[in-house]
Amino acid sequence: MGYSVGQVAAFAGVTVRTLHHYDKAGLLSPGERSPVGYRYYSDADLARLQQILFYRELDFPLDEIAAILQDPEANALDHLRSRQRQLSEQIARLQRLAQVAERAIEVQQTGVSLTPEERFEVFGEVAFDLSYATTAQLKWSDSPGYREAMGRADAHTKEDWRQLMAEAAAWRNELLAAFDDGEPADGIRAMDLAEDHRHHLGRWFLSCGPAVHRRIADDLLADPRAFALLVPPSQQRPDLAAYLCKAVHANASRHDGSGAESEEDR
Repeated sequence: MGYSVGQVAAFAGVTVRTLHHYDKAGLLSPGERSPVGYRYYSDADLARLQQILFYRELDFPLDEIAAILQDPEANALDHLRSRQRQLSEQIARLQRLAQVAERAIEVQQTGVSLTPEERFEVFGEVAFDLSYATTAQLKWSDSPGYREAMGRADAHTKEDWRQLMAEAAAWRNELLAAFDDGEPADGIRAMDLAEDHRHHLGRWFLSCGPAVHRRIADDLLADPRAFALLVPPSQQRPDLAAYLCKAVHANASRHDGSGAESEEDR
């Protein structure tokens, strides 16, 4: 005696409904009957089912599978080659869609509307870490300042980014020079560099009062991914992030006196 529909479904990893569908479609009908009329699948039926499932795994339509199995002269290799070409075309299309989706994610999360080639040309070593962009989005999405920064960044042209990055590189060189020269973080030179950074943010990204600048500096110190957007790893020094954070706080206190947060900084 053969195998019941429930048994076949269990060890073939398909549903009973699927087997009934194959039966109605004339693709696979149980070839044995019990003395009382129950229908059972034979070993030959199971071999045919294995072929069907192989072609279904390759996403062949049922009518094409039926044609392959019913025609003894059918060249299965030709069908497989044709299917391979179709799948290759689908894969290429899905890869293009994935690239479009990735591009959309980058624009939404980093606010930089440039192609990957343009990013490399403009940013060089300064790389956007999407994991940090996601963290920042989750952390600051309700902040008016974050929304302002993303909106202004998204509006920047390639030439805007080129000018912005040139300014940032020049400022970074001055910061490194001050740090390497042993200038105190709360000294005039370091505080002036912190003030230059605050104005840079204000020109290109968001309204940046002293209290906002403090929070940005704290984030740069707390998250190496954020600091890498300002100073590439190849140019970083031990304690440089802490040095900048202290300079920003000293500069903020120099400007607001008490260090209290004003209404415009919230």
